[in-house]
Formats: sequence, structure tokens, C-alpha cells
Amino acid sequence: MALTIRPYQESDAHAIAELYNRHRDNPNPVAGGVSGAELARELAERETATFLVAEDDDRLVGTFGLFHNTGRRSGRAGELIADMFFVHPAHRGGLVTGRLFTEAVEWMMRTGCLVLRLTVNPANTVAFRLYRRVGCVSVGRAVPGEDGNVELHNYIPLVVRGVLADLGERATAALGSLTSFASVTESRDDELRSDVRVVDGVRTVDYSLALGEFRIDASVDVDRGAVREARLVEPDGTERALRITRPPYEVRAPRGVAPYRFTESGLTCEVDGEDGTLSVLVAGHPGPVLVSTWPSCRADRPAGWREGEPRDLTLEPVEGGIRVTERDGGATVTGTFTLDGTSLLQEFTRTGSATGRIFQTVGLRQGVFTDADGAAHPIGLGQGVRDASEIVAASRTVPEGAELTWRGRDVRVQLPVDGPLRLVHSTLLERRPEPGADGVARMRTTIRPSGADTTRRLEAHAAAGGVTVWREGTTKVLRSPYPRTRSYGYNPHWSAGLWVTHENSRHDRAAGLGWGVPAPGAWEEKHPLGLHAPDSGLDWEIAADGDGIRVDVRAGGTDRESVVWLTPQTPLKTAVVLDSDGERWELSSGDFRQMWARRAAVRLSDGRWLHCAPAAGPHDELVLRASPSGLLVGGVSAARESSWLLSVHDVPLSF
Repeated sequence: MALTIRPYQESDAHAIAELYNRHRDNPNPVAGGVSGAELARELAERETATFLVAEDDDRLVGTFGLFHNTGRRSGRAGELIADMFFVHPAHRGGLVTGRLFTEAVEWMMRTGCLVLRLTVNPANTVAFRLYRRVGCVSVGRAVPGEDGNVELHNYIPLVVRGVLADLGERATAALGSLTSFASVTESRDDELRSDVRVVDGVRTVDYSLALGEFRIDASVDVDRGAVREARLVEPDGTERALRITRPPYEVRAPRGVAPYRFTESGLTCEVDGEDGTLSVLVAGHPGPVLVSTWPSCRADRPAGWREGEPRDLTLEPVEGGIRVTERDGGATVTGTFTLDGTSLLQEFTRTGSATGRIFQTVGLRQGVFTDADGAAHPIGLGQGVRDASEIVAASRTVPEGAELTWRGRDVRVQLPVDGPLRLVHSTLLERRPEPGADGVARMRTTIRPSGADTTRRLEAHAAAGGVTVWREGTTKVLRSPYPRTRSYGYNPHWSAGLWVTHENSRHDRAAGLGWGVPAPGAWEEKHPLGLHAPDSGLDWEIAADGDGIRVDVRAGGTDRESVVWLTPQTPLKTAVVLDSDGERWELSSGDFRQMWARRAAVRLSDGRWLHCAPAAGPHDELVLRASPSGLLVGGVSAARESSWLLSVHDVPLSF
């Protein structure tokens, strides 16, 4: 056998993918396998430190990678995460495994990255015992997690590099003669338990390294990634304390910053002051319903969805939320997180580098996931979307303009795809916020409790001339400045969110339909949801109708048209679905000035849809106007009596 260990080359990608795909026990499984292109992209996205391949007579038989991040986790300063360690079954137990590991650790020594992290399935007793034999220790959870693995750390490079300058000539020569780390450390058992020992309140692990006839006894502070103390035992048994050289980096320690919390409409946002992770909680639902990681100043160093590193963050409360800023040299990232009803808005600006990656996890474990094609799947791994969590680059790209929905018994999460997004699996997303023309990247997510609040709240005020409040549960349906009055579009006297006026005929050649400016004269209250205008003869009232409301209008004797006006609670630009002479159209309010329709659905700020339609009149129709103030909707009728049906739904119009 002519065994060669060498660095990865781009031309190796296809052969490595084939090696992984041929063997189901590879440590990076993806249902259906991975392609060479996906593997090459994965190596780029992980910020690969080094990736080694083993060849036996030009046949690729093994791989070993050292990475700064793996999607799941992001390494701290001085740490590298070992992954994609795989050896062809025919070569296990031979030279390949030991050579790959040893050369990877020697590479770490040369480059100054001195702590190795890796995960292993403890049921794979051969691999687990190998790692324990070469000095890997357990410093965290010592039992398998959801993926079946435990995490181990190896501090031998840190210890050796830290004491090297004070070893002396003979001990240094003994170190240089080593060919494998398997013979360096004292044997550790393969029990699933932590190797941490707390000394003076510090979490430590101990090493005893054999360098020929010499021995190094050392204690490592695992939280600071530094050697606390070390002693050299000479061949004659004498001992001396070793001077420790600090590593060429500094591990950022947690600052003890408490999470920042804010609440709106039954949602609570919690921002981790250490790593910027955002969690959204709903009363009655166990655990967060959405977790969104922080897009680092280092675009190539994302926060892992399982674990991120502490960052230098500044938190500043703003109206309705929090502003978080990270600075790293000349680069900055600023994220502003706010709640608007049941909508979470995340806005990011940055300087200095490319857009960072964000991982978002939907916290629903049971329920229905509806994909971009409208197909429904039970929430779970391998359902609807293959699980690419081992190799994120193999995840499914979702087209912009689509919408993803997760629905459980307690809560519904709706996410419009307004930028690059990949589904890693059915509840894990990788996103790259892209700035708009104003330099701000925006992401909006609707999180609505399903059964927490289904009450309807309607308030009409004669002083405002209409309805000032309409809520369906936690959904705010209308916008209104009441008790103030201000302009809206071309209407200088806007005060209600739903009101009725007499207007010019829509066929009027001289002027056309007006903008809902109220006529002079006071309104009188007929009952809490009904108003009458003695001067104009207009009156209207609201009644429940099915799952919505009905607005009944009586116009009196006039040749003018009556219009029920609405100012829905929407962003300045929102999605609109309308029925135009029997044809269904999906539009953005940013793409038109005025549209007429038989029926229409308008996307509200929290992601739900307001449906509008005439109840019966064959010539009654809707007008939708996009203005600098927002969307204005009018129900127009020439009849003396007209009725309009308004209701709020989770989906737009269906035909």
C-alpha cells in the first residue's frame, strides 16, 4: 500500500461525494446523497481551515476536515472543529486513521489553532475509543444529543505549544521524535461521563503527556482555553514548573449580560446579550416558537444554530423593540428587532463585509408544514424536505416570493420568502439578508397564536365618523389616527379606519371618484356600531356575518355614489390578490396606483388576509389605491342600499 495524505484539491470533490454516498455509515449523511458541487460549496461555506484526503495508490480512501464553523456550531478563537472524518471500511484499523488525525493536529500546531473539537457517536465504539486514546476529553454533556453524538475536545496542541519554549533541549528532542499521539497520553476509559474537575471554581481537565522518558503534567482551563499550570517530570523523577506561553489569540469570555425582553400582543422577544440570538415565545407554548441567530460582522463566521460564540454587542432599547450592534475592527452590523402586532420585523444594516448568514429554527415539533408549492407535510425530519443538517449546502433553495407556513395547535408561523433562503430541513432555515435600495435588509415573520385570542373588538365613534378599532384576536385590521386627524393620500381629514362618504360617480368625466373626504356636518350614533348623518342622509351599521362582518349602507335620495372606505393595517407595500372580471391576479401594492376589482384580499401586517367583497349588488365593485400613506380600499355602489362583506383569514382569496 502506498498511502499518501495530502491537502484537498477542487478536483477531489466528486470522488469524495461518491465515497460518502457509497457508505451509509459516513458521518455526514444526507438523504439521497450529495453531489460534488454541493460538497465543494460546503467546504467554502464552513470556512475550512484545512481538509485532508488519504489516497491508497491514487484511490481516495479517507478524509479529515478542520473547520471554523459547521452550521451547527461556530468555533471560538483558537478552536477548530473536526468533521468529515471518514475512512473507507477496508482501511479502518490500519494506518489511515492515525495518519489523518496526526497530520491534522500537526497542522494545528504549525498554525496556532490549538483546541480541537469533534463529535462522535459513542455507539461506534471503535471511533469513540480511538478519540479517547489520542487525548480527547468530555467537557460538556457526556451523553448523546438528538443527533446521537457527544462532543469531545482535545487540548494536547494547546498544552504542547504553551510549554514548548521552556521544555529544554532533551525534552524538545523527545517531542520531535513522536510519530503518533496515541502513545502520548495516559489511557482514558470509554465511559460516558465528564472529564472536568472544578478547582477553585474553575472548570479544568488534566493531561499527562509522555515524551519518551519525560512527562508533562498540565491543567487546562476549559472555559478560557488556556493552560493554567504545567510541570515537567525528568527521567530521574525530578519535577519543575514550566513557564507557560500564552496562545496567540484571546478567547472572548461571556460578559454576563442579561437577555433583553420585550412583549407585544401576546408575543415576547428575548435577545441574548452575549451572542445576539433572538427567541420569540408565545404564552402557553413550551419553548420558543422561533429562534434566529445573529449575522456576524465576519460574514464567513456565522453563529451556529446549536451554538455560537460570545460577541462584542451593544444593546439599545428602541420603540417597540431593541437595536443590537456588533463592531469588529472597521466592520459593523446593526440589527433592529421590533414587534408590530403579531409580526416580527428584523432589519439589518452593515459595513465592511458581505452579508452574513442567519439560521432560523421554527420551534413547532408537531403540526403541519406547508412548503413553497402549497404541499402540506407533517412536521418532522425527512418529511417533505430532506434533512441536510450535516451538509447545509445540500439544502433546498426556496424561490423568492413564496411563502412557508408552520401550523400547530397553539401557534401558526408564516414566513414570506423575501430574500435568499434555503430549507435545511422542515423547521430549519438558512437565510442571507440582502439590503434593499436604502441599504437595509428586512425580514418579516408572522407568529400568531392559534387559539389564544379569537375575540373581535370593534369601536365606532361619531366624532371620528367611523370605526377606529377593529381587531380579530391579536390581528389589527385597520389603521386610524383617532382621536387625531391627519392626511392620508389626498384626504386631508382622515380620522377613522372605516368610514362612509358620498362621492362623485366613478363615471364622472370631470373628476372621477373622490378620496373619502368627509362632508361637513356631525354624525349621530344610532347604536354602538351604527352612525347616521342628518345633513347628507347617509347612514350605515355593522353586523356579524359568518366569520366576518357585514357593513350595510343606506344612501338616501342622491345621484352620487356611496363608498365604504378602509385603511387596512398593512406595510406601505403589501401583497394584494384580486378578482378582476373573473381573473385572479396576485400583485404588490408597489406595482400599481389604482385597481378595480369584484373581490380583493389584502395582506395585513401580521401576515393574515383581509377579504373584501360586495354582498350582492351586481354593479358594486372595489377600488384599491396605493398612496404614499399606504393602501386605501373603497367599496363603491350607485344603489341606494348596499352591503359589503369583510373578513380576516389565514389565506388569500380562492377561486
